[in-house]
Amino acid sequence: MYHLVMAELKISDIRRILADADAQSFPAIERSLKADTRKGVVAALEAARRRLAREAEEAARMEDMYAFERRCLDEAQAEFAIGLDEVGRGPLAGPLTIGAVVLDLARPIEGLNDSKQLSEARREELAAIIKDEAIAWDIVHVEPEFIDLNGMSASLRHAFTSAITHIEAKGIKIGLVLLDGNPMHLDDRELNIIKGDAKCPSIAAASIIAKVERDNLMKEEALRFPQYGFDIHKGYGTKVHRDAIREHGLCEIHRRSFCSEFNQQSLF
Repeated sequence: MYHLVMAELKISDIRRILADADAQSFPAIERSLKADTRKGVVAALEAARRRLAREAEEAARMEDMYAFERRCLDEAQAEFAIGLDEVGRGPLAGPLTIGAVVLDLARPIEGLNDSKQLSEARREELAAIIKDEAIAWDIVHVEPEFIDLNGMSASLRHAFTSAITHIEAKGIKIGLVLLDGNPMHLDDRELNIIKGDAKCPSIAAASIIAKVERDNLMKEEALRFPQYGFDIHKGYGTKVHRDAIREHGLCEIHRRSFCSEFNQQSLF
């Protein structure tokens, strides 16, 4: 009876049904349409198969990420992990920004990934969800003056340590410090994970909120210093940015230690 009803439907109606189908309902719908040879139906079925395959792959990726962090916590015999990541290590202008996130692993946030793998709109959406659902989060900016005076390694250590301190001040007992990349030896609880922003949900969440926060800050700086195009390149050393420095000199948010090729010329 079900397949007879489906056969009587218009292709547009079948497309809508298939667009709403999930992994549980799809097999029955697929069987009911097996004898329907209309090109539009065949194409809609194939599109639904591809969509469901992508969704299954994404669900498995998310499960792997959360399982990985749970194993890390179990091995450390810890209740809470703080994920840390940075953005803005290499730009000629603007701050170094650190994100710190403590997630509730019992409540997965769908779509977490390395921030570079996400669109700007998706990062903005996820950043709002992370801030709403995380147990705790923090952002630390290290200004260009500090970077110039102390160097990048010290700036990273300062920012990461500050973020941990801020989270612990909220009363959360951190048992594990998850860092993306190579060892920094900044904390006895430190666990370094290569490509951690793609493997570990807390680090991925930290990378997302840091990226969104810094990008929005650089958009604000573009209003103060419109001649540099900070809203476009976010302070990185693109040709457009370098040409703007040659024409206008350095402004107050440039890292002078990163801009030696411009002979420290400044308008400020």
